[in-house]
Amino acid sequence: MTPSPNLHTPSRRQWISGATLGFVTLHLVGTDSILNATSSRSKKAVRAYVGTFSSPLKDVLPTQVDLPPGNGRGIHIFEMDSESGELKEIGIAELGTSPSCLVLDKAESFLYSANETDRVGAENHGTVSAWKIDSESGLLSLVNTVSSGGAGPTYVSLHPNGKFLLVANYFGGSIAVHPILPDGAVGEAVDVQTDEGNIGPTRAKHAPKGSFAISGHDRTHAHMIETDSTGKWVIHCDLGQDRIYIWRFDAANGKLTPAPKPFIALPPGDGPRHFHFHPNGKWFYSIQEEGSTVVLFEFDTTTGGLDERQTISTLPPKFEGSNFCSEILVSQDGRFVYAGNRLHDSIAIFRIGEAGKLTYVGEVWTQGNYPRSFTIDPSGNWLVCCNQRSDNLAIFRIDRTSGELEFSGKFAAVGNPSVVRFSST
Repeated sequence: MTPSPNLHTPSRRQWISGATLGFVTLHLVGTDSILNATSSRSKKAVRAYVGTFSSPLKDVLPTQVDLPPGNGRGIHIFEMDSESGELKEIGIAELGTSPSCLVLDKAESFLYSANETDRVGAENHGTVSAWKIDSESGLLSLVNTVSSGGAGPTYVSLHPNGKFLLVANYFGGSIAVHPILPDGAVGEAVDVQTDEGNIGPTRAKHAPKGSFAISGHDRTHAHMIETDSTGKWVIHCDLGQDRIYIWRFDAANGKLTPAPKPFIALPPGDGPRHFHFHPNGKWFYSIQEEGSTVVLFEFDTTTGGLDERQTISTLPPKFEGSNFCSEILVSQDGRFVYAGNRLHDSIAIFRIGEAGKLTYVGEVWTQGNYPRSFTIDPSGNWLVCCNQRSDNLAIFRIDRTSGELEFSGKFAAVGNPSVVRFSST
């Protein structure tokens, strides 16, 4: 989404274009992509699956193919010691299609990946894959792969009933609903909706002074998709349109119909990227990539309506210059919100107060470059940050009283990490 100023780092578009061939080749040579599989699982350990921006496997590509360098190798698998926060790599599921977003089913028997490519078939679609998780080792084996219903799928989530996979296609400007088959495989899309309407301006209304943060206002860009806690409503944001869409979901057939108020508009150019519900299911926090803001909405579970309550900057007071926001996360206890800043390379910390309103606590350096996302482990004590351009994960201890983050001194090396998903135990 955002252009890379680092000349030595391939752009997102380069990663995606180069990755397609690697995926096709891997699919042809077989589905068993487990390498480096060694594990001595500790009772204190939980598994962490890391999605990356990855290029094709060089040893199985035609020699005449000229590809940009890619640092990720597919889906990297770790064990985390829940007492120390240390991450130990136990395996890699190799593939070259940039599995940049992952989701586990409730039973933790399967993992699903959005493969951020855009050259599959005549319509240049991306793909989504189903992976079987070995219950003993935690390692992955590929079940199947299907078209994502659009180009460049950047986000996947599961409906609470576990029967449908929801996909946001960033470069296709569309969302898709895929059934989960009885054997855990992902089926072909049963519904695809394409965002239509005006594109927002390249300059964000709420951008800090001097900002040159211009990314996704060239066309429609569906960036994230998830349901509310009831599963009745599907919500997705389109960064290019500065809109958040709300859909009524038919859990019998996977079909989407517009909510009574089908979308809400955010300030021009601000670019809604990700969102996260509070555990109470009523407070909805949206982060804007180019506006560098968090907006609090009150969510109506009866109508699917979103009513704005607060807008607050993700940056420290008096900041000037360029910044791209990334992730937003509500702590498991519902007391704090964390917001990612790329270029400023920080995680902003907010305290949740009355009616869900936020108070800025401060920020912490991410110990790396371009924090794409971060995740809290099941214990609630550790936050793991994906420093995309630094090729590492940085682990922070969470102060459960203040919400503040303290760097643990621990890193884990991963090429171009995009997302971390933990098992629950």
